[in-house]
Amino acid sequence: MEERDIVVVGGGPAGAATALWLREVDPGLASRCVVLDRAEFPRDKTCAGGLIPHTLELLADLGLSLDVPHVRVDRARVETGGSPVSVAQEGICWVIRRCEFDAMLLDAARARGIEVRCGIKVESLRREGERIVVETSGGSILARAVVGADGSGSLVRRSLVESGPGWVARASMADVPTGRDVPDEIFEFDFRSIRAGLAGYEWSFPCLVDGRPHWNVGVYSLRRDGEGGRIGRLLDRRAGGPGVRHQAAPIRLYDGRSPIAAPGVLLVGDAAGAEALLGEGISFALDYGRLAAAELSSGFARGDLSFAGWSEAVRRSPMGRKLRRLAMFARLFYGPTSPIWFFLMRLSGRVQAIGLNWYNGVGASTRASASFDPGVAGRPPARR
Repeated sequence: MEERDIVVVGGGPAGAATALWLREVDPGLASRCVVLDRAEFPRDKTCAGGLIPHTLELLADLGLSLDVPHVRVDRARVETGGSPVSVAQEGICWVIRRCEFDAMLLDAARARGIEVRCGIKVESLRREGERIVVETSGGSILARAVVGADGSGSLVRRSLVESGPGWVARASMADVPTGRDVPDEIFEFDFRSIRAGLAGYEWSFPCLVDGRPHWNVGVYSLRRDGEGGRIGRLLDRRAGGPGVRHQAAPIRLYDGRSPIAAPGVLLVGDAAGAEALLGEGISFALDYGRLAAAELSSGFARGDLSFAGWSEAVRRSPMGRKLRRLAMFARLFYGPTSPIWFFLMRLSGRVQAIGLNWYNGVGASTRASASFDPGVAGRPPARR
């Protein structure tokens, strides 16, 4: 049986980021790590693909640039009822396609000496003494530690971490051609359907599909069950009528109470929980990866792979505090008191700007995204 110190299950942003950060903090340990994913990359992924400025800062910390096709968004419109709230700020976010972005991260991991095996399905996991047997379509691996980066339906979590059903949201989306030569540089968040009972929002993001401008339109709801019909109707309306292919995905949300570790096991990314307000997970995936790499390096150095402090370390980290605050905001904005909070939000442009900068990870007192270089460590992206 093959033996490895670390098996990362899942090659998406959280898994790739864990391996990349591990290569930064502990190259020797990274050389004894393998990343497994059942898909061959590039692979499709149901996701709107918005990267906030903090994501690009994290890429820069890894020495990576955003070297995939993307649309930079400089304007936002928020519909809450009445006059829309408009925000103009250079570099509010960058919209990518996950098939290209995820492949970019995995390629970077390979280029830095991380072993990546695609097309390998993890079929089961079980404990064998202090080790974990990872049964795959390519054979068995005996691991000292396993990182569950396998998404909201995580097999690692279900097999090895005591966890209930959790807090699971739902997102559905579709891609609609714009008929334009270049994409718009504005996105829209529409919260008006809350009045009709939706515990969430609708969106329209500009994107490039095979180099052609499209709108990625979608609907997000905190309630996964019983919302399929409502979400489908809203999505058809936003897409301009029925007949457009829908893609749907569950999103496991972070709540700070569900365990995200067990002896020899860490959960990261959506397996541990995404943010609840908008369902964004990419920046958090990279943050989870950085924290997990430090936890793995420390645990192996001490000879303690219980990871007993992982849940609390995440909870108390800046990322964890943000996740908890966004969960609180989600309950306020999508609950019975939502009209009050949307009214207060509309009163002050300064409050809106502070909130946007805080969410985007640049903060009111740090560099604004208007001065942020989206080229990061490489060239600036071309305007498309």
